[in-house]
Amino acid sequence: MNANANATPDLILHRGLFTTLDRSNPHAEAVAIKDGRFTHVGRADEIMALAGPATRVIDLGGRRVLPGLIDNHLHIIRGGLNFNLELRWDGVRSLADAMAMLKAQVAVTPAPQWVRVVGGFSEHQFAEKRLPTLEELNAVAPDTPVFILHLYDRALLNGAALRAVGYTRDTPEPPGGQILRDGAGNPTGLLLAKPNASILYATLAKGPKLPMEYQINSTRHFMRELNRLGVTGAIDAGGGFQNYPEDYQVIEQLAEAKQLTVRLAYNLFTQKPQQEKEDFLNWTRNSTYQQGDDYFRHNGAGEMLTFSAADFEDFRQPRPDMPANMEDDLDGVIRVLAQNRWPWRMHATYDETISRALDVFERVNQDIPLAGLNWFFDHAETISGRSIERIAALGGGVAVQHRMAYQGEYFVERYGHGAAEATPPVAKMLASGVKVSAGTDATRVASYNPWVSLAWLITGKTVGGMQLYPRANCLDRETALRMWTENTTWFSNEVGKKGRIEAGQLADLIVPDRDFFACAESEIADTSALLTIVGGKVVYGAGPFAGLDQPPPPAMPDWSPVRRYGGYAGWGLAPAKGAAARREQQKAQEQAQAKRRQQGACGCAHQCNLHGHQHATAWTSSLPVSDLKGFWGALGCACWAV
Repeated sequence: MNANANATPDLILHRGLFTTLDRSNPHAEAVAIKDGRFTHVGRADEIMALAGPATRVIDLGGRRVLPGLIDNHLHIIRGGLNFNLELRWDGVRSLADAMAMLKAQVAVTPAPQWVRVVGGFSEHQFAEKRLPTLEELNAVAPDTPVFILHLYDRALLNGAALRAVGYTRDTPEPPGGQILRDGAGNPTGLLLAKPNASILYATLAKGPKLPMEYQINSTRHFMRELNRLGVTGAIDAGGGFQNYPEDYQVIEQLAEAKQLTVRLAYNLFTQKPQQEKEDFLNWTRNSTYQQGDDYFRHNGAGEMLTFSAADFEDFRQPRPDMPANMEDDLDGVIRVLAQNRWPWRMHATYDETISRALDVFERVNQDIPLAGLNWFFDHAETISGRSIERIAALGGGVAVQHRMAYQGEYFVERYGHGAAEATPPVAKMLASGVKVSAGTDATRVASYNPWVSLAWLITGKTVGGMQLYPRANCLDRETALRMWTENTTWFSNEVGKKGRIEAGQLADLIVPDRDFFACAESEIADTSALLTIVGGKVVYGAGPFAGLDQPPPPAMPDWSPVRRYGGYAGWGLAPAKGAAARREQQKAQEQAQAKRRQQGACGCAHQCNLHGHQHATAWTSSLPVSDLKGFWGALGCACWAV
């Protein structure tokens, strides 16, 4: 029984086409929300009668409404720390446009900062079907370091970046990777994963970092970009160079300040090769599974459990064979987790890795029953029917992501179209009864855009347009939507709490800018939200709902690519239509930055005589005004001008 069923609603949304995913009440015209939960879902006349004098009422104008999207595998904590530093090529349709963005960003980026394009795109999405050459990078950026990460297979560095990281002819070859060199032995700027991506990430880690106050601002902008695309929840999969608890301070501060606009469950990712068991022994002593609240909570271990079991998915390289010690290493970690009743997630691309891991899980299960632990594999592109059966028997799951939408062409090149037709076999796994959900694995491989993932599930096509899957392995739209909503809740042990528009569940929903069930398949990937609500609060509004929007302070530093481009597909440039307008906009920005002074530690172009470069501190100070930027007199400084 819903405790708020008889209370006056805080919010009513009406005149909508609600797809609830509640099988007992699949469609509705209106909803009532109280204290962050749905209290009533049904007919408009019945729900409008519940309104009181203080009830806020939003007319949806007959638009489609969906449950909020939940990404089952997103590196949101790490991605948030760096979002404001990154130029996103996600969704950009031509290399010419991508290079124009790069050139414009180089013009406004002060020394010693870098321009970084960190994943989320594939060369196949470009009309030119290629990456930029090193000569092209050096031509547009002779002095500013440029780092471009392409999937998990390579990174491109211009000459300035090579100088910044200190790679020379004397730099040794990294294990599992390669620094390409010219005839004299000097690095050319091309780094390859073969197939270990450690050299790519270690190089990226050498770049300048944001101070904490700007990391907080950056994380808020990443969450806003996700809200713009309809994401209301995610499961964070940890990541390399993401240490716990040190690198969780920013997200914890935002959680304590009630500033999270994406619900987040987080897994802990080991950082120490050959010391993984010690990591998890320490964490299980000092952390409690599910500690936290509905916005920020602990979700167990992974995706890295042991480094000896990590099969990197660079499909340009042969499948890696896991070492003989994989089983022993994994056994020790799984026993620690099972004894402490911590669920886990495990990165596994190939069935060869999955089957060996299942040998360990089955052995541990004989001594410590795994029943009731919501453990699962991530990715599983080449999982076999036998492994699916074994996972089902142990009560596990599979979290799939749309990595093949970005790497499908390389998989086909190596293994052929026939082998690619069920990578992964989503429809078969769903039919088997195994728990299956969907996500992105953003931001370094695939894009964080959920609609690209939904389009991939429905059409079976890569972002380059290749028809990867036959219709038999594609999903209908409702099933794909369930993969992104209610199915994901099992993976964070929140079944029945969210994922549907249903009385008693958390009030997370989106109003997309087109009807997901009526638009052409070719339009699905271009979807964004007009309205996103998390816990009964508007976290994003656009178009007819722009008046409800409450954006965070501007992205910092002031030269951040987010200021100009926004995020996916450079949507922030939308007002500048056509090549002439883009050239004029670029010229104006270059002229404005030509007088740039030496900047402070934050790397922004402006300071004030009161706060120096601590603009974010000034903006978030407690002041009796509603518009901190506009009310410059209250600030008493020049931070408003940044």
